[in-house]
Amino acid sequence: MSNQQTIYELAGGDPPFRALVERFYARVEADPLLRPLFPDDLEPGKEGQFLFIAQYFGGPPRYNAQRGHPRLRMRHMPFAIGQAERDAWVGHMLAAVDEVGFAEPVRSALREYFERAGTFMINQQGQPGIELRG
Repeated sequence: MSNQQTIYELAGGDPPFRALVERFYARVEADPLLRPLFPDDLEPGKEGQFLFIAQYFGGPPRYNAQRGHPRLRMRHMPFAIGQAERDAWVGHMLAAVDEVGFAEPVRSALREYFERAGTFMINQQGQPGIELRG
């Protein structure tokens, strides 16, 4: 077993990751581009995002236990995500990282991941995002 701490452990466990999600969602709620892409009730999304991010960075596997494999791209496919949506999402997430005040190396690990993840979610080229509700 490795003695090296995970990013989750270095960050301080659940509380800073919950704070990250709260700050991110507060920004999304006020964003006219992103808010329409989210459901009216943000609470289930907050919980899912918290569980995923905590697990991804070495926390307990609660996300997988509750929801199965993340399949992030598939779960986000119903939403048109272009460069503008990606940039807004990443901008809000990076601002939330800074607001929470994560120390290095946690800060850099989070920022690098969110930059990559945001780009990975792009599924539209040159089109504004629209919500696709059935």
